[in-house]
Amino acid sequence: MPRSSKTDTRVTLLGRLRATPDDPAVWSEFVDWYGRNIHAWCKAWGLQESDAQDVTQEVFLNLSRKMHGFCYDPNGSFRAWLKTLTRRAWQVYAAKQRKSGIGSGGDDEHLLTNLKAREDLTQRLEEAFDQELLKEASNLVRLRVEPRTWEAFELLAIEGYSGAEVAERLKMKVATVFVARSKVQRMLREELSRLDQE
Repeated sequence: MPRSSKTDTRVTLLGRLRATPDDPAVWSEFVDWYGRNIHAWCKAWGLQESDAQDVTQEVFLNLSRKMHGFCYDPNGSFRAWLKTLTRRAWQVYAAKQRKSGIGSGGDDEHLLTNLKAREDLTQRLEEAFDQELLKEASNLVRLRVEPRTWEAFELLAIEGYSGAEVAERLKMKVATVFVARSKVQRMLREELSRLDQE
């Protein structure tokens, strides 16, 4: 199955950015593509809007210094590397805020120092961020399976119907319903893994 041009563009974009790291048009495209994710990470880690913008800007400044020597590894995850850079910038920013006695307002300072809350925020962010990949993977898998197989998966795994209810509704055997769910889940995991690496 051919890969989506949306996914290919990311790899191509990284290559263009490495080749011409001073090109404003390439940077603009890069910022449009990845900026919302960097900003979303910052917001989920407890920063207010203006602080999230500051950290996002800092991440792009750091990236501009690193892109000259950056080499895309198709076996790695650019998103994971970018998230690591963002997290470091966020930690530096949070440390500066604590040192100067400036909080991000409200309970944000508490969130930054409470490990459990921080982990919860990280988990929620990752779930939200992965919705984009999940949607793309779902579209690809849906095209590859029978409509009734997809419907069985959707009713059972997403909408929460019981196996018996789905079987009765779709005129299938209960075992067939669970096989359909397992098949679609396996295919989704494979697509998500491929998309995430790209």
